[in-house]
Amino acid sequence: MRVLVIEDEAKVGSFIKRALEEENYAVDLCTDGARGLELAGSSSYDLIVVDLMIPEVPGLDVIRRLRADKITAPILILTALSQTDQKVKGLDAGADDYLTKP
Repeated sequence: MRVLVIEDEAKVGSFIKRALEEENYAVDLCTDGARGLELAGSSSYDLIVVDLMIPEVPGLDVIRRLRADKITAPILILTALSQTDQKVKGLDAGADDYLTKP
């Protein structure tokens, strides 16, 4: 299974990548939305994990563009934003699930 993680916090990104690799997932990690869009457009992923507060292209815009480009991989939002309206916006943008960071 191949996973793309778009996370700008180095420690969080490394932790997620390491944990998934320990479970035998192939993981690509990038730190901004523009690079995430490039990777998602050039490779096939089984899951895309997106933080909402990332540089270059914000997470919600990344999700909208992925769906507009007909990328059908499940998208999980992993973010510190926990307000109900933010969750609704994320799911409405095309994410499949929303998880808040502790």
